[in-house]
Amino acid sequence: MEPRALLDALHVAERLKDATRHCYTSGGRHESVAEHSWRITLMAYFIRDEFPEADMDKVVRMCLIHDLGECFTGDIPSFDKTAADEEKEENLLFSWVASLPEPYSTEMRALYEEMAARETTEAKIYKALDNFEAVIQHNESDLATWTENEYTLNLTYGEDKAAFSPYLTELRRLMREDTEKKIAEA
Repeated sequence: MEPRALLDALHVAERLKDATRHCYTSGGRHESVAEHSWRITLMAYFIRDEFPEADMDKVVRMCLIHDLGECFTGDIPSFDKTAADEEKEENLLFSWVASLPEPYSTEMRALYEEMAARETTEAKIYKALDNFEAVIQHNESDLATWTENEYTLNLTYGEDKAAFSPYLTELRRLMREDTEKKIAEA
């Protein structure tokens, strides 16, 4: 990528450092979208040997770019996000992606379409990790930061995304155990 185009793209992506999510860190501050994206990418790295049939480099790329639309809209929690919110975010994101030089524009558009379809093993892994990271973060945060609906949500969120994989199903089961323990200790 030409240096000026790279700097321009990085300036847009930097917004995710300031875009906060509804989750809190274990230290008591709002998590940023960039931190969430970093951790699901790290998760993909750590589980790569569990999915020898998958292109884990592609999963890593999906994890890195998955929330770039929030550069333009900010984070809207999944339980509050409407179809109109999703459409607005997608339109702004795809407009920006189209402005990127090739081959990045075409590659990113294809990755976003694959992620949305959730038909490939890679897209399924990415989406499970995206959901799982939110659950893990809630388990690490102070229970006082949870909204009322998050008690139920943290017990079930992402289970449907894990169903295709025994490994991810077991990981989700352990996360549920952690949630139950956290709630019981309160």
